Amino acid sequence: MAIAGFPGFVIDCPDPEALAAFYGGLLDWQSKPDGDWAEIRSADGSNCISFQQVADYRAPEWPGQTVPQQMHLDLMVEDLDAGEATAIELGAIKAEIQPGTTFRVFLDPAGHPFCLCVG
Repeated sequence: MAIAGFPGFVIDCPDPEALAAFYGGLLDWQSKPDGDWAEIRSADGSNCISFQQVADYRAPEWPGQTVPQQMHLDLMVEDLDAGEATAIELGAIKAEIQPGTTFRVFLDPAGHPFCLCVG
């Protein structure tokens, strides 16, 4: 028997409002900033990703591991080219190294790697 449901993720970053706006734009989720914290939620409220401000934040290095990524988000898309265009328009940077063909690696505005994947 589960003791909890709908896990949420909290991502460290230098600017929670900006990063919530970025991922909210990618997922079409509502963004709610609150000082050193922000969150985005799906329309039905069942899913949430939160962002917390961290002093002296250091962006992960990808693919290197000097500053490890620790985690990343895989976001499912129907069309990689359309997804890429939207991600870049919202502020993502396409990673120089692309190790696969069914997914693409990007860096969000705080430097976290994330992938757009064909499901």
